Parts: sequence; C-alpha cells; structure tokens
Amino acid sequence: MSFSVGIVGLPNAGKSTLFKALTKKSVDIASYPFTTISPNIGKIAVPDQRLYKIAKLINPSKITPATIEFVDIAGLVKGAHKGEGLGNQFLAQIRECQIILEVVRDFQNNKVEHTEKNVDPQRDIEIIKTELILKDLETTEKILEKLEKKIKAQEKEALVKEEILNKIKTGLSQGKSILELNLTSKEKELIKEFQFLSAKPIIYLFNTDGETKVSPEKMKINLKLEEEISELSQQEAEEIGINSSLDYLIKACYNTGNLITFFTIAGGKEVRAWSLKKDSEITEAAQKVHSDFKEKFIKAEVIPHNKLIELGSWARAKENGEIKIVGKDYKVQDGDVIEFKI
Repeated sequence: MSFSVGIVGLPNAGKSTLFKALTKKSVDIASYPFTTISPNIGKIAVPDQRLYKIAKLINPSKITPATIEFVDIAGLVKGAHKGEGLGNQFLAQIRECQIILEVVRDFQNNKVEHTEKNVDPQRDIEIIKTELILKDLETTEKILEKLEKKIKAQEKEALVKEEILNKIKTGLSQGKSILELNLTSKEKELIKEFQFLSAKPIIYLFNTDGETKVSPEKMKINLKLEEEISELSQQEAEEIGINSSLDYLIKACYNTGNLITFFTIAGGKEVRAWSLKKDSEITEAAQKVHSDFKEKFIKAEVIPHNKLIELGSWARAKENGEIKIVGKDYKVQDGDVIEFKI
C-alpha cells in the first residue's frame, strides 16, 4: 500500500494549485468552490541525494526514487460531518490517507471567493478541526453501539476498547482532537482499525502571497508562484535564479509519516530507494521489494550508504569486512543499502 498524504482545506485555499505544482499534472483550478469533486491522485518522488551518490558508484541502467502519494481532496465546509458540501465524500477520502496536509488560505484576492467571506487562517483551521472532531465523535458512538452486546457479555477485548472509546468520546466532546489526548502506544494500536480522522498527523501549509518561509513549525509557501515555477524547465528556473520550496514540503510529509529510506542495488542493474516505517524489521523491507521475499527470507547483506560511498564499491566494502550479514530480527536503519538473500 502506498503511503498517502491527503491535501485538505476549505474551498479555494490552494489545494489543487499545490497538487498541480507537485505533480506537474493539469488539474481544474477555479476561483469558485468545489472545482475538485473526484480526488486527484499523484505519486511524487522523494528528493534524496544519497540515491544518486550510490548510483554514481554502481552505474546502473535504472535509478528509481522512493515515492509518496498525494491526494487532492474536495474542499470542506462547515457541516461536512453532516454531509454539507461534499462532506461525506471528503471525510471518507481522508480516512484512507496516512497523514493530512492542510492548506490554509493566507492571501488576499477579491477575485477568489472565500466561503467564509474573509481571510482568517486561524478560524479556517478551527473549522476543519471541528469537522474532523465531530465526525470522529459520531464514529465513536456508532462503534460503542456495535460493541454493546459484547460489552454486556463481559468480553475482555470489548471491555478494553470500551474504556478507550469512552476516554476518546470525552475528549472529543470537549473539543480536543484524538492527537491531543496523549494516548499510549497500546491504546493507539487498539483503535488503529477505526481510522479516526483527528488521530492522523497533520501539517499546516499557509498559502501566502507574501514572503515565502519554510520551517517545521510554520510552513509558508506562495503556491501561485510554485505553480509558475513548475511550468519552467530546470534551465529556465536556473537562469531566472528561482528555487522551489516543494522539496522541503515533500520531506516534511515524509518525516511526519515516520518514514525512513533504504536502498537496493539489484546486482548493479537498478539502484532504488524504498520507504519504510521507522523501527521496521528487515522482513518488512523484504516484503516491500517483493511480496514473496518475506516468507523466503534467509538473510541479508547490509552496509550504511555513507560507508559504501566512502569505500567506493560493493566489492571493496566486502574485502574490508564492512558488509554485515543480518537475520530476521535486524531493524532497518535509515540509509541502509541492502542485498537480500533468499
């Protein structure tokens, strides 16, 4: 399954402009609400110079970067949890994504309609937060209803879930998102199946017409400018002396998703980057490369990318004893170069 980022926001915040700049795909962009009805979906390469440094040593016929999927979802309005606008469809699409990238309008333009009639970023953030919370509250109540018989029968798992769900219900009723409830790792694992909306990590991207600043705390990007940059060739952009901020955004999404990257060299034919959840065992990495590898896994040869680059070749790394043999319990580290043995 692809790691996906749901691009959300109020109508006309700049979601489709961002999607177009990221993917260089032609999408409908207009100054009125609900231009996007069916979600636009695009896979984006994760910028990583390590991939090209490894490829320079191996000289493969193919180089493949890691990717993450961006989903441009229809604009949300007040009452979405009750189906207002395209609410039900919008919320169902968010459920399928691993993290939320919320585009917040922070630009003035009388020609671009705002559903709330004026620009107020904090208010817009609260609108979406409230809609996610209210939908989660509705979901929690439905789950508790379904568990009622099992709770009355004193089934252990149902009683544990009831306790967590009541804790969540109380927090949501107080206007707190599930992210703000500081659940334990065990509690998070037990509610994972419900795909709560306000439990998903969220990145706020302020779409500004002023100065562009990119920082982890507050990301500000002029998306209209990014759209224009995306239409230039690399040479044209260099001649003008203009740089895109989107690489920082892609990396922020990748890091927020708690992902790391490992590399494979496929016997010198293809150098490829793969995304993987942090703290995953090597059998999970094996399954990424090929669905059969997890079951057939015997061992793997592993070397940190920087050590391979320093030594200059796989053969020299082997001669120097820098390639280690690992078994099923090995946890993959960011930047590992792996050759699977099955």
